[in-house]
Amino acid sequence: MKRCADTVIFRGDLADDAAIRLILEGTVQETGQDFFRALVTRLCEVLGTAGAWVTEYNKKQRTLTALAFWFETDCLPNFTYEIADTPCETTIQNRELYHVGDDIASLFPNDPYVEPFRAVSYLGIPLMDKELRILGHLAVLDTKPMPKEPRTLNLFLIFAARAAAELQRIQAESQIRDRETKLSLLINTAMDAILELDENLKIIHVNPSAEKIFRKSGSQLIGRPITSLLTEPSGNKLIRLTEDLRKSQVRENYFWVPGGFQILANQDQDFMTEGSLSRYLLDGKSFFTIILRDIRDQIEAERQIAALTSQKEYLLEELSSFEGSKDLIGNNKAWLKVLQQVQQVANSNACVLITGETGTGKEVIARAIHAASRRKEAPLIKVNCPAIPESLIESEFFGHEKGAFTGATGKRTGRFALANGGTMFLDEVGEIPVDLQSKLLRVLQEGEFEPVGSATTQKVDVRIIAATNRNLTEAIDKGKFREDLYYRLNVSQSKCRRSENGAKMSFYLRNTSQKSRRIKWINKSIHSLLIANAG
Repeated sequence: MKRCADTVIFRGDLADDAAIRLILEGTVQETGQDFFRALVTRLCEVLGTAGAWVTEYNKKQRTLTALAFWFETDCLPNFTYEIADTPCETTIQNRELYHVGDDIASLFPNDPYVEPFRAVSYLGIPLMDKELRILGHLAVLDTKPMPKEPRTLNLFLIFAARAAAELQRIQAESQIRDRETKLSLLINTAMDAILELDENLKIIHVNPSAEKIFRKSGSQLIGRPITSLLTEPSGNKLIRLTEDLRKSQVRENYFWVPGGFQILANQDQDFMTEGSLSRYLLDGKSFFTIILRDIRDQIEAERQIAALTSQKEYLLEELSSFEGSKDLIGNNKAWLKVLQQVQQVANSNACVLITGETGTGKEVIARAIHAASRRKEAPLIKVNCPAIPESLIESEFFGHEKGAFTGATGKRTGRFALANGGTMFLDEVGEIPVDLQSKLLRVLQEGEFEPVGSATTQKVDVRIIAATNRNLTEAIDKGKFREDLYYRLNVSQSKCRRSENGAKMSFYLRNTSQKSRRIKWINKSIHSLLIANAG
């Protein structure tokens, strides 16, 4: 047991003035734990009770922890108890003063503390803050009956008011300490350098990141003018911005600093930082906070990205010049002429007619033209003309409205609408029915069409690449192909032929020759560069 005072005289018969004076004299110079100890001993002395205690309430656990507990001659340390089945529970639940004048054991037979303390009577009151939240409680008990006298209650309420005020003060201090701790952790663990400046722009506080960025300890930085750590232009910029903040009348006293600040790492080296600047007032004086972020790694990363991008473009150019086209490889003179034609017509909007026997790679040429054109980001829509039934080919080209013909159960978008802004490849164009050729010619000439069953004209911007294995001039003579459509398509012509021994003309897909291994390496390098750029 720890004694709270050398001598305690229980004097329940003190006059009111003397009692109040005793309360004040015993507690006015004390705070915290010492205050509560003095409070409970004076409370017992003034009311003449055997015990008194002031507690802090834990709502979640429904427990009371004694801040000070005096009983008869000693203080009871570290006293925590559950409030269930005790008169304290009634005090907390009812949120008002509770008095049991006699025979407390019969009212609370399950209270485990009645018998050890020989308790006969009890008086308790909850301690609440301004928002009426229960902070704890103050109580006295006695080993004899305690009549309900106004004088006793009034004095008890005075003690309770003092206890509640001190408990609020302690909890407020604890909250402030918690906030200060969190703020300190926030500042000290920030990746950005944070510096506080006084009204003369001298450093008064720095965080660890500031020590790191300036390569100086806090003791070396505190007291120095911040301008001594910046290049002259950046120092002048900071002075100008702080003056602007001093003159500012707006509530948001802060700036994001365009261009940041140039830091002097040493006499021969400086580096750029991003920064923000803010001002706050304290006791009529201006203080500033500057936050700096080292962007050397960012600048280096941007430099590397630029270098990798240039390298990627170089490799793409090397690949393009080596292959002649993205997916084509060849060194035959006739084939090189075809590749040259591909490059010549790719960036124009001219129609292209590709002729050649089946299997000579007409579609590959068409895809190469599209891939090298300005339309490469738009779709390449392929139409295999012989594969579409003659009765459906117009709908396939131009789309149709619901109910336009038997079986048209819904609206359909045609291939021309899908290819808008891109390229349409008409494979085996010679198989298109003659009556549809006039409508195709209109699209080529006017850039417009009407879906089947619709009176609305739609505008499109589509480049046509056509291919055929038929002799279209013979088809014209026989009346199976329109001459005007032929000359409209045949703006640029490329031929794919078989060689004399019957093999395909000498071009290869990827990875089929020694040269393709070089191309595979270039593609792998480009893939790695793209991954690096994405990272």
